[in-house]
Amino acid sequence: MSDLRQILSQGRKRIGLLVGAGAPMSLRVSDTGVLVSEGGRSLMPGVEVLTTQSIDALGGQQKAAAEAIRAELGAAANIETILTRIRLLQQALGPAQVHGLDSEGYKALGAEVCKKIGEVVGAPLPKERNAYTELVSWVSGTLRAHAVEIFTTNYDLLFEEAFERSRASYFDGFTGGHLPFFDPVSVASDDLPPRWSRLWKLHGSLGWALEGDSIVRGRGRAASQLVYPDHLKYELTQKQPYSALFERLRQFLLTPDSILLTSGFSFRDAHICAVLDEALAMNANASVMAFQYLPLASEEPACKLAYERPNLSVYASDGAVIGGVKGVWRPGAPPKNWESIRATFWGPRWQGEQSSFLLGDFAMLTRFCALSQATDMSAQVTTSDAAVAASAGDSFAAVAVALANAGEAKA
Repeated sequence: MSDLRQILSQGRKRIGLLVGAGAPMSLRVSDTGVLVSEGGRSLMPGVEVLTTQSIDALGGQQKAAAEAIRAELGAAANIETILTRIRLLQQALGPAQVHGLDSEGYKALGAEVCKKIGEVVGAPLPKERNAYTELVSWVSGTLRAHAVEIFTTNYDLLFEEAFERSRASYFDGFTGGHLPFFDPVSVASDDLPPRWSRLWKLHGSLGWALEGDSIVRGRGRAASQLVYPDHLKYELTQKQPYSALFERLRQFLLTPDSILLTSGFSFRDAHICAVLDEALAMNANASVMAFQYLPLASEEPACKLAYERPNLSVYASDGAVIGGVKGVWRPGAPPKNWESIRATFWGPRWQGEQSSFLLGDFAMLTRFCALSQATDMSAQVTTSDAAVAASAGDSFAAVAVALANAGEAKA
Protein backbone atom coordinates (compact mmCIF):
# COMPACT_ATOMS: atom_id res chain seq x y z
CA MET A 1 0.00 0.00 0.00
CA SER A 2 2.95 2.30 0.63
CA ASP A 3 4.22 1.63 -2.90
CA LEU A 4 0.74 2.16 -4.36
CA ARG A 5 0.30 5.50 -2.55
CA GLN A 6 3.62 6.66 -3.98
CA ILE A 7 2.63 5.64 -7.51
CA LEU A 8 -0.75 7.35 -7.23
CA SER A 9 0.72 10.59 -5.91
CA GLN A 10 3.58 11.08 -8.35
CA GLY A 11 1.87 11.20 -11.75
CA ARG A 12 4.78 9.57 -13.58
CA LYS A 13 3.45 6.05 -14.20
CA ARG A 14 0.88 5.16 -16.82
CA ILE A 15 -2.23 4.43 -14.73
CA GLY A 16 -5.54 2.95 -15.83
CA LEU A 17 -8.71 1.90 -14.06
CA LEU A 18 -11.12 -0.86 -15.05
CA VAL A 19 -14.48 -0.17 -13.39
CA GLY A 20 -17.29 -2.71 -13.35
CA ALA A 21 -20.91 -2.89 -12.23
CA GLY A 22 -20.00 -3.09 -8.54
CA ALA A 23 -18.72 0.51 -8.47
CA PRO A 24 -22.01 2.46 -8.39
CA MET A 25 -23.37 -0.02 -5.82
CA SER A 26 -20.99 1.56 -3.28
CA LEU A 27 -23.02 4.80 -3.35
CA ARG A 28 -26.03 4.72 -1.00
CA VAL A 29 -28.84 7.16 -1.70
CA SER A 30 -32.26 7.98 -0.26
CA ASP A 31 -35.51 7.67 -2.20
CA THR A 32 -34.97 11.25 -3.40
CA GLY A 33 -31.45 10.51 -4.69
CA VAL A 34 -29.58 12.20 -1.83
CA LEU A 35 -26.32 10.56 -0.72
CA VAL A 36 -26.64 8.98 2.75
CA SER A 37 -24.14 7.38 5.12
CA GLU A 38 -26.49 4.70 6.50
CA GLY A 39 -29.51 2.88 5.14
CA GLY A 40 -30.89 3.92 1.79
CA ARG A 41 -30.33 1.88 -1.36
CA SER A 42 -27.54 1.42 -3.89
CA LEU A 43 -27.46 4.05 -6.60
CA MET A 44 -27.44 1.23 -9.17
CA PRO A 45 -28.71 -2.30 -8.53
CA GLY A 46 -26.63 -5.44 -8.91
CA VAL A 47 -27.04 -7.76 -11.86
CA GLU A 48 -29.63 -9.94 -10.09
CA VAL A 49 -31.86 -7.00 -9.14
CA LEU A 50 -31.39 -5.44 -12.58
CA THR A 51 -32.54 -8.71 -14.14
CA THR A 52 -35.69 -8.83 -12.03
CA GLN A 53 -36.55 -5.17 -12.54
CA SER A 54 -36.03 -5.33 -16.31
CA ILE A 55 -38.21 -8.43 -16.76
CA ASP A 56 -40.93 -7.29 -14.35
CA ALA A 57 -41.26 -4.06 -16.34
CA LEU A 58 -42.23 -6.02 -19.48
CA GLY A 59 -45.81 -6.92 -20.32
CA GLY A 60 -47.91 -9.46 -22.17
CA GLN A 61 -46.27 -12.09 -24.34
CA GLN A 62 -42.86 -10.39 -24.07
CA LYS A 63 -42.81 -10.89 -20.31
CA ALA A 64 -43.98 -14.50 -20.67
CA ALA A 65 -41.20 -15.25 -23.18
CA ALA A 66 -38.53 -13.58 -21.02
CA GLU A 67 -39.70 -15.49 -17.95
CA ALA A 68 -39.63 -18.77 -19.89
CA ILE A 69 -36.05 -18.12 -21.06
CA ARG A 70 -35.04 -17.22 -17.51
CA ALA A 71 -36.48 -20.52 -16.26
CA GLU A 72 -34.67 -22.50 -18.98
CA LEU A 73 -31.31 -20.93 -18.12
CA GLY A 74 -31.69 -21.83 -14.45
CA ALA A 75 -28.91 -20.72 -12.11
CA ALA A 76 -26.99 -19.10 -14.98
CA ALA A 77 -29.84 -16.70 -15.76
CA ASN A 78 -29.11 -12.98 -15.56
CA ILE A 79 -29.94 -10.06 -17.80
CA GLU A 80 -26.87 -10.70 -19.97
CA THR A 81 -27.47 -14.41 -20.59
CA ILE A 82 -31.17 -13.75 -21.17
CA LEU A 83 -30.39 -11.12 -23.80
CA THR A 84 -27.90 -13.44 -25.42
CA ARG A 85 -30.60 -16.10 -25.75
CA ILE A 86 -33.11 -13.54 -27.06
CA ARG A 87 -30.77 -12.43 -29.84
CA LEU A 88 -29.85 -16.00 -30.74
CA LEU A 89 -33.57 -16.77 -31.15
CA GLN A 90 -33.96 -13.59 -33.19
CA GLN A 91 -31.28 -14.83 -35.61
CA ALA A 92 -32.41 -18.44 -35.78
CA LEU A 93 -36.21 -18.53 -35.83
CA GLY A 94 -37.55 -16.74 -38.88
CA PRO A 95 -41.36 -17.24 -38.94
CA ALA A 96 -41.25 -20.15 -36.47
CA GLN A 97 -42.28 -19.43 -32.90
CA VAL A 98 -40.75 -20.24 -29.52
CA HIS A 99 -42.58 -19.19 -26.35
CA GLY A 100 -45.10 -17.38 -28.54
CA LEU A 101 -42.65 -15.11 -30.39
CA ASP A 102 -41.02 -15.36 -33.82
CA SER A 103 -37.83 -13.70 -35.06
CA GLU A 104 -39.37 -10.22 -35.29
CA GLY A 105 -40.95 -10.72 -31.88
CA TYR A 106 -37.59 -11.45 -30.29
CA LYS A 107 -36.07 -8.47 -32.05
CA ALA A 108 -38.70 -6.25 -30.46
CA LEU A 109 -38.20 -8.00 -27.10
CA GLY A 110 -34.43 -7.36 -27.18
CA ALA A 111 -35.01 -3.67 -27.90
CA GLU A 112 -37.56 -3.42 -25.09
CA VAL A 113 -35.25 -5.09 -22.57
CA CYS A 114 -32.45 -2.65 -23.48
CA LYS A 115 -34.92 0.20 -22.99
CA LYS A 116 -35.83 -1.08 -19.52
CA ILE A 117 -32.15 -1.44 -18.64
CA GLY A 118 -31.62 2.17 -19.67
CA GLU A 119 -34.40 3.29 -17.35
CA VAL A 120 -32.83 1.44 -14.40
CA VAL A 121 -29.20 2.54 -14.89
CA GLY A 122 -30.03 6.09 -15.95
CA ALA A 123 -29.93 7.47 -12.40
CA PRO A 124 -28.08 10.80 -12.14
CA LEU A 125 -24.94 11.32 -10.04
CA PRO A 126 -25.79 12.61 -6.51
CA LYS A 127 -25.13 16.31 -6.06
CA GLU A 128 -23.07 15.72 -2.91
CA ARG A 129 -19.36 14.94 -3.03
CA ASN A 130 -19.04 11.23 -3.74
CA ALA A 131 -16.68 8.51 -4.97
CA TYR A 132 -16.87 9.62 -8.62
CA THR A 133 -16.15 13.28 -7.92
CA GLU A 134 -13.27 12.33 -5.59
CA LEU A 135 -11.78 10.13 -8.29
CA VAL A 136 -11.95 12.96 -10.82
CA SER A 137 -10.36 15.32 -8.28
CA TRP A 138 -7.44 12.92 -7.90
CA VAL A 139 -7.11 12.44 -11.67
CA SER A 140 -7.14 16.15 -12.49
CA GLY A 141 -5.25 17.33 -9.40
CA THR A 142 -1.80 16.01 -10.38
CA LEU A 143 0.52 17.06 -13.21
CA ARG A 144 0.92 13.85 -15.22
CA ALA A 145 3.29 12.55 -17.86
CA HIS A 146 0.54 10.23 -19.16
CA ALA A 147 -3.23 10.56 -19.17
CA VAL A 148 -5.24 8.41 -16.77
CA GLU A 149 -7.37 5.95 -18.75
CA ILE A 150 -10.68 4.74 -17.34
CA PHE A 151 -12.16 1.60 -18.90
CA THR A 152 -15.69 0.78 -17.77
CA THR A 153 -18.24 -1.87 -18.64
CA ASN A 154 -21.07 0.26 -17.23
CA TYR A 155 -23.66 2.01 -19.40
CA ASP A 156 -24.44 4.84 -16.96
CA LEU A 157 -23.29 8.45 -17.36
CA LEU A 158 -21.81 8.87 -13.87
CA PHE A 159 -18.21 9.39 -14.99
CA GLU A 160 -19.31 11.90 -17.63
CA GLU A 161 -21.26 13.86 -15.02
CA ALA A 162 -18.34 13.81 -12.58
CA PHE A 163 -15.84 15.09 -15.18
CA GLU A 164 -18.18 17.79 -16.41
CA ARG A 165 -19.16 18.88 -12.89
CA SER A 166 -15.44 19.37 -12.11
CA ARG A 167 -14.82 20.97 -15.53
CA ALA A 168 -12.08 18.43 -16.15
CA SER A 169 -11.23 17.60 -19.77
CA TYR A 170 -11.79 14.05 -21.00
CA PHE A 171 -11.96 12.21 -24.33
CA ASP A 172 -14.28 9.26 -24.94
CA GLY A 173 -13.62 8.51 -28.61
CA PHE A 174 -16.21 10.92 -30.02
CA THR A 175 -15.56 14.19 -31.79
CA GLY A 176 -17.77 16.91 -33.23
CA GLY A 177 -20.36 19.41 -32.03
CA HIS A 178 -23.70 18.90 -33.76
CA LEU A 179 -23.61 15.09 -33.97
CA PRO A 180 -20.44 13.89 -32.17
CA PHE A 181 -19.28 10.79 -34.02
CA PHE A 182 -17.02 7.94 -32.94
CA ASP A 183 -13.51 8.31 -34.35
CA PRO A 184 -11.50 5.05 -34.04
CA VAL A 185 -8.38 6.73 -35.46
CA SER A 186 -8.21 9.14 -32.50
CA VAL A 187 -8.72 6.25 -30.08
CA ALA A 188 -5.84 4.31 -31.62
CA SER A 189 -3.42 7.24 -32.01
CA ASP A 190 -3.88 8.61 -28.48
CA ASP A 191 -2.11 11.89 -29.21
CA LEU A 192 -4.13 14.24 -27.00
CA PRO A 193 -2.39 16.09 -24.11
CA PRO A 194 -2.03 14.17 -20.82
CA ARG A 195 -4.39 16.55 -19.01
CA TRP A 196 -7.21 15.06 -21.10
CA SER A 197 -8.32 11.93 -19.27
CA ARG A 198 -9.58 9.01 -21.35
CA LEU A 199 -12.97 7.39 -20.77
CA TRP A 200 -13.59 4.16 -22.67
CA LYS A 201 -17.10 2.61 -22.46
CA LEU A 202 -16.31 -0.99 -23.41
CA HIS A 203 -19.91 -2.22 -23.55
CA GLY A 204 -21.57 0.87 -24.94
CA SER A 205 -23.39 3.65 -23.17
CA LEU A 206 -26.67 5.40 -22.72
CA GLY A 207 -26.83 8.26 -25.18
CA TRP A 208 -25.14 6.40 -28.04
CA ALA A 209 -27.12 5.83 -31.22
CA LEU A 210 -26.62 4.49 -34.73
CA GLU A 211 -27.51 7.13 -37.33
CA GLY A 212 -26.77 6.18 -40.90
CA ASP A 213 -23.30 4.63 -40.95
CA SER A 214 -22.05 6.53 -37.89
CA ILE A 215 -22.13 5.91 -34.16
CA VAL A 216 -23.14 9.23 -32.58
CA ARG A 217 -23.31 10.42 -29.00
CA GLY A 218 -25.48 12.87 -27.09
CA ARG A 219 -28.92 11.41 -27.59
CA GLY A 220 -29.78 11.47 -23.86
CA ARG A 221 -30.54 8.77 -21.34
CA ALA A 222 -33.47 7.47 -23.38
CA ALA A 223 -31.09 6.29 -26.14
CA SER A 224 -30.22 2.67 -25.33
CA GLN A 225 -29.85 1.34 -28.87
CA LEU A 226 -26.12 0.63 -28.46
CA VAL A 227 -26.28 -0.81 -24.96
CA TYR A 228 -25.16 -4.41 -25.37
CA PRO A 229 -25.41 -6.29 -22.08
CA ASP A 230 -25.19 -9.58 -24.02
CA HIS A 231 -21.50 -8.87 -24.56
CA LEU A 232 -20.53 -12.53 -24.37
CA LYS A 233 -21.55 -12.82 -28.01
CA TYR A 234 -18.21 -12.64 -29.73
CA GLU A 235 -19.38 -10.96 -32.93
CA LEU A 236 -20.59 -7.87 -31.07
CA THR A 237 -17.07 -7.07 -29.92
CA GLN A 238 -15.91 -7.07 -33.53
CA LYS A 239 -18.11 -4.09 -34.45
CA GLN A 240 -17.24 -0.44 -34.07
CA PRO A 241 -16.90 1.15 -31.61
CA TYR A 242 -16.32 -2.01 -29.56
CA SER A 243 -13.40 -3.36 -31.55
CA ALA A 244 -11.48 -0.06 -31.21
CA LEU A 245 -12.19 0.16 -27.47
CA PHE A 246 -11.12 -3.42 -26.75
CA GLU A 247 -7.96 -2.83 -28.78
CA ARG A 248 -7.32 0.31 -26.69
CA LEU A 249 -7.41 -1.79 -23.52
CA ARG A 250 -5.00 -4.26 -25.09
CA GLN A 251 -2.58 -1.53 -26.18
CA PHE A 252 -2.65 0.06 -22.74
CA LEU A 253 -1.56 -3.21 -21.14
CA LEU A 254 1.12 -3.77 -23.78
CA THR A 255 2.69 -0.38 -22.99
CA PRO A 256 5.81 -0.73 -20.81
CA ASP A 257 5.49 0.10 -17.12
CA SER A 258 1.70 0.41 -17.03
CA ILE A 259 -0.54 -0.40 -14.06
CA LEU A 260 -4.26 -1.15 -14.20
CA LEU A 261 -6.44 -0.98 -11.08
CA THR A 262 -9.76 -2.81 -11.20
CA SER A 263 -12.79 -2.10 -9.01
CA GLY A 264 -16.28 -3.55 -9.07
CA PHE A 265 -15.24 -5.99 -11.81
CA SER A 266 -16.13 -9.65 -11.31
CA PHE A 267 -13.74 -11.14 -13.93
CA ARG A 268 -16.66 -13.09 -15.40
CA ASP A 269 -16.54 -11.28 -18.75
CA ALA A 270 -14.75 -13.78 -21.00
CA HIS A 271 -13.63 -11.24 -23.62
CA ILE A 272 -12.13 -8.73 -21.21
CA CYS A 273 -10.38 -11.53 -19.32
CA ALA A 274 -8.99 -12.83 -22.63
CA VAL A 275 -7.51 -9.40 -23.35
CA LEU A 276 -6.00 -9.21 -19.86
CA ASP A 277 -4.60 -12.74 -20.10
CA GLU A 278 -2.98 -12.20 -23.50
CA ALA A 279 -1.54 -8.76 -22.74
CA LEU A 280 -0.12 -9.75 -19.35
CA ALA A 281 1.53 -12.80 -20.91
CA MET A 282 3.13 -10.60 -23.59
CA ASN A 283 4.21 -7.75 -21.32
CA ALA A 284 5.81 -8.76 -18.02
CA ASN A 285 6.31 -5.07 -17.16
CA ALA A 286 2.56 -4.42 -16.97
CA SER A 287 0.66 -5.15 -13.80
CA VAL A 288 -2.98 -5.42 -12.76
CA MET A 289 -4.18 -4.89 -9.20
CA ALA A 290 -7.68 -6.31 -8.76
CA PHE A 291 -9.51 -4.91 -5.74
CA GLN A 292 -12.37 -7.29 -4.95
CA TYR A 293 -15.18 -6.69 -2.46
CA LEU A 294 -15.88 -10.29 -1.42
CA PRO A 295 -13.66 -12.85 0.36
CA LEU A 296 -11.17 -14.80 -1.75
CA ALA A 297 -13.38 -17.91 -1.78
CA SER A 298 -16.06 -15.93 -3.65
CA GLU A 299 -13.64 -14.39 -6.17
CA GLU A 300 -12.69 -17.56 -8.04
CA PRO A 301 -12.55 -16.07 -11.60
CA ALA A 302 -10.13 -13.34 -10.50
CA CYS A 303 -8.00 -15.78 -8.49
CA LYS A 304 -7.84 -18.23 -11.40
CA LEU A 305 -6.31 -15.58 -13.65
CA ALA A 306 -3.97 -14.43 -10.86
CA TYR A 307 -2.59 -17.97 -10.45
CA GLU A 308 -1.78 -18.09 -14.17
CA ARG A 309 -0.44 -14.53 -14.49
CA PRO A 310 1.78 -13.45 -11.57
CA ASN A 311 1.68 -9.83 -12.75
CA LEU A 312 -2.02 -9.80 -11.80
CA SER A 313 -2.65 -9.53 -8.05
CA VAL A 314 -6.01 -9.99 -6.33
CA TYR A 315 -6.73 -8.04 -3.14
CA ALA A 316 -9.87 -9.36 -1.41
CA SER A 317 -11.38 -8.57 1.99
CA ASP A 318 -9.79 -11.51 3.82
CA GLY A 319 -6.67 -12.25 1.79
CA ALA A 320 -4.85 -11.88 -1.49
CA VAL A 321 -3.17 -13.65 -4.39
CA ILE A 322 0.17 -11.91 -5.00
CA GLY A 323 2.80 -13.27 -7.35
CA GLY A 324 0.63 -16.33 -7.90
CA VAL A 325 0.64 -17.17 -4.17
CA LYS A 326 -2.52 -17.18 -2.05
CA GLY A 327 -2.50 -16.00 1.55
CA VAL A 328 -4.63 -14.40 4.25
CA TRP A 329 -4.04 -10.90 5.58
CA ARG A 330 -1.82 -10.78 8.65
CA PRO A 331 -1.04 -7.12 9.33
CA GLY A 332 1.81 -6.41 11.69
CA ALA A 333 2.91 -3.25 13.46
CA PRO A 334 2.52 -0.25 11.13
CA PRO A 335 5.45 2.05 10.34
CA LYS A 336 5.73 5.33 12.18
CA ASN A 337 2.84 7.75 11.57
CA TRP A 338 0.94 5.12 9.56
CA GLU A 339 -2.00 4.45 11.88
CA SER A 340 -4.20 7.08 10.21
CA ILE A 341 -3.03 6.04 6.74
CA ARG A 342 -3.78 2.37 7.45
CA ALA A 343 -7.33 3.37 8.40
CA THR A 344 -7.93 4.29 4.75
CA PHE A 345 -7.48 0.68 3.61
CA TRP A 346 -7.78 -1.54 6.71
CA GLY A 347 -10.50 -1.63 9.35
CA PRO A 348 -14.06 -2.81 10.07
CA ARG A 349 -16.45 -2.32 7.16
CA TRP A 350 -19.39 -1.92 9.51
CA GLN A 351 -19.55 -1.21 13.22
CA GLY A 352 -18.94 -4.34 15.24
CA GLU A 353 -17.29 -6.29 12.41
CA GLN A 354 -13.72 -7.56 12.36
CA SER A 355 -11.14 -5.55 10.44
CA SER A 356 -10.64 -6.42 6.79
CA PHE A 357 -9.11 -5.00 3.63
CA LEU A 358 -11.37 -2.13 2.51
CA LEU A 359 -10.29 -1.15 -1.00
CA GLY A 360 -12.60 -3.66 -2.67
CA ASP A 361 -15.24 -1.01 -2.03
CA PHE A 362 -15.11 1.50 -4.89
CA ALA A 363 -15.81 4.43 -2.55
CA MET A 364 -12.91 3.44 -0.30
CA LEU A 365 -10.57 3.01 -3.26
CA THR A 366 -11.37 6.47 -4.61
CA ARG A 367 -10.87 7.95 -1.13
CA PHE A 368 -7.49 6.18 -0.93
CA CYS A 369 -6.54 7.76 -4.27
CA ALA A 370 -7.75 11.19 -3.18
CA LEU A 371 -5.67 11.02 0.02
CA SER A 372 -2.55 9.62 -1.66
CA GLN A 373 -0.67 12.91 -1.33
CA ALA A 374 -1.64 13.62 2.29
CA THR A 375 1.26 12.93 4.66
CA ASP A 376 -0.27 14.03 7.97
CA MET A 377 -3.76 12.89 8.87
CA SER A 378 -3.38 13.17 12.63
CA ALA A 379 -5.87 15.98 13.27
CA GLN A 380 -8.52 15.19 15.87
CA VAL A 381 -12.08 14.97 14.57
CA THR A 382 -14.52 17.13 16.53
CA THR A 383 -18.21 16.45 17.02
CA SER A 384 -19.14 19.19 14.56
CA ASP A 385 -16.69 17.78 12.02
CA ALA A 386 -18.28 14.34 12.39
CA ALA A 387 -21.71 15.85 11.77
CA VAL A 388 -20.46 17.42 8.56
CA ALA A 389 -18.90 14.11 7.58
CA ALA A 390 -22.16 12.27 8.19
CA SER A 391 -23.99 14.69 5.92
CA ALA A 392 -21.32 14.07 3.27
CA GLY A 393 -22.20 10.40 3.37
CA ASP A 394 -18.84 8.83 4.26
CA SER A 395 -17.14 8.10 7.57
CA PHE A 396 -13.71 8.98 6.15
CA ALA A 397 -15.03 12.38 5.06
CA ALA A 398 -14.54 13.24 8.75
CA VAL A 399 -10.79 12.89 8.23
CA ALA A 400 -10.81 15.22 5.23
CA VAL A 401 -13.03 17.78 7.00
CA ALA A 402 -10.80 17.74 10.07
CA LEU A 403 -7.69 18.18 7.93
CA ALA A 404 -9.19 21.11 6.10
CA ASN A 405 -10.30 22.81 9.33
CA ALA A 406 -7.08 22.18 11.22
CA GLY A 407 -4.83 23.02 8.27
CA GLU A 408 -2.65 19.99 8.94
CA ALA A 409 -2.82 18.21 5.58
CA LYS A 410 0.62 18.29 3.99
CA ALA A 411 1.05 17.38 0.33
